Amino acid sequence: MNILVADDDKNICTSLKWLLTREGHDVKICSNGEEAVKIAGTEQFDVGFMDVMMPGISGIEALAQIIKLQSGIKIFMISGQADVATAVKATKLGAYDFLEKPLNPEKVILEIKKIREQFAIKTRVNELQKLVDIEHKMVGDSPAMQNLREIITRAAPSDGRILIYGENGSGKELVAREIHYKSHRKNGPFIQLNCAAIPRDLIESELFGYEKGSFTGALRKKQGLIEQAEGGSLLLDEVGDMALETQAKLLRVLQENEFFRLGGTKPQKFDVRIISATNKNLLREISLGHFREDLYFRLNVIPVTVPPLRERTEDIPILVKHFADIYSNKNGKRPKIFSDSAMALLVKYHWPGNIRELKNIVERLGIMINNQEIGVQDVNSVLSGALPQNLTEEKALSFDESVPLKEQINNFEKDIILQLYDRYNGNVSRIASVLQTDRANLHKKLKKYGIRP
Repeated sequence: MNILVADDDKNICTSLKWLLTREGHDVKICSNGEEAVKIAGTEQFDVGFMDVMMPGISGIEALAQIIKLQSGIKIFMISGQADVATAVKATKLGAYDFLEKPLNPEKVILEIKKIREQFAIKTRVNELQKLVDIEHKMVGDSPAMQNLREIITRAAPSDGRILIYGENGSGKELVAREIHYKSHRKNGPFIQLNCAAIPRDLIESELFGYEKGSFTGALRKKQGLIEQAEGGSLLLDEVGDMALETQAKLLRVLQENEFFRLGGTKPQKFDVRIISATNKNLLREISLGHFREDLYFRLNVIPVTVPPLRERTEDIPILVKHFADIYSNKNGKRPKIFSDSAMALLVKYHWPGNIRELKNIVERLGIMINNQEIGVQDVNSVLSGALPQNLTEEKALSFDESVPLKEQINNFEKDIILQLYDRYNGNVSRIASVLQTDRANLHKKLKKYGIRP
């Protein structure tokens, strides 16, 4: 790190420079506050050691000026006779810590190591945040995407509840995040609950939380997702798969703007924007008695429809480059280049799994293809139809007269799901998309056939 030492005691300057240089740091020394401020105006420093009492302007005055020049610098004030009031004043002005003379070399080294670790963690967090931001970025300039962005821009600033419609893998979660980050709640949490992935008997405790002792295993109080989302947004993903009993409780919560933890007697007020998402036709679900009409009208204040990838194929080249860049950044490799013929094939494909399928395929090609350029044969090798290629017609039509039809149908269904489960590494969303079924139904099948607990 770059370190500035300012002290009118030449021995302290020399000792600190020797100690810190030995640890691998670059150290600049000076003997008064004016010189320290002047150096800080031309060079960037990570850490500073500043004597409180120096000729000319004091260390406290120099501290205040340097902090204005370099807000990220960590400055230790050092003194052999400073009182508590001076230490408090220095801290209020932005000093990182206060060290008494004579300085303990081991303590100095320890403090510097702690700061270096903090900087390393902060750098890593910033890098990860950039990757997260890139992954959650809405990409595409097609008319369909321009229209979607316009709707988001109008809807986001309000607190109106939003219901996002879209096929599996089309990017409903990205749209929800975009709405959140364009709203006045952007500095609050963004929490999501997948209503299809959580068992019915657990979804209420996830949403509302519970009190200690409210049921067997409730060893301590737990905050629900509504509480965790306070001041922010809560995404109810696949809300069409929510059980009717839970729908009734959610409706009451939205009407009263308060909820009870399981086992609780005190109502909890909340300030959360509810965003819902579904791949189902909720009006049809209402007609079938699977979804409450009154809840539908509570959630569907502002409807937003996410276009499937097949309706915005002009965005595919931009998306391919976007995903290739993401995975190259993660793996520290150069992004792969797609040939014109390979890109044309990707544009022509029907994309039943939408953007999620495209993302997976770009990642797979980036990992499995050694060449820097990905060709048409490479793309052909990973694009698949609705069923596995090795499921032959003879196998599909074979029939054992000694086995009941229902059992054979179950065996056939299990075989299809098993092969797809292996092919897509257990990616339930991808498998559900290929089989054109909803994830809740697929979860039941996986459990039924013992493929997944």
